[in-house]
Amino acid sequence: MNEPTIRDVEDLTVYGKAYAVSLEIHRASLAFPKIEQYALADQMRRASKSVCANLAEGFGKQSISKPEFKRYVLMAMGSADEMRVWVRYSQDLGYISGKQADVWRNEYQTIAKMLNGLHAKWG
Repeated sequence: MNEPTIRDVEDLTVYGKAYAVSLEIHRASLAFPKIEQYALADQMRRASKSVCANLAEGFGKQSISKPEFKRYVLMAMGSADEMRVWVRYSQDLGYISGKQADVWRNEYQTIAKMLNGLHAKWG
């Protein structure tokens, strides 16, 4: 059976998963207290978007340099792991429920595993 052709970063399953959870986090973080809008909430929005942005930037460079793409995948993995920390802070500070925190932390754990697989397979 043939694997689907990856022609664009949006063809990567991990990109779609990361993008979807990033949108959820962006929307939810807008409800954080005002004091957190330029601190924790902003950091969460930036880190969650960084997963997608690093994949996109690396994918754009992969035709020139496979090692460069792999480097960007590693940065995306770092951002996914970083998000697990910010989600924990959000839960512990009472900004999100334990149930929501579990969902997001599991999503980012899955994303990190997918990125690890992509890193190992690509190039």
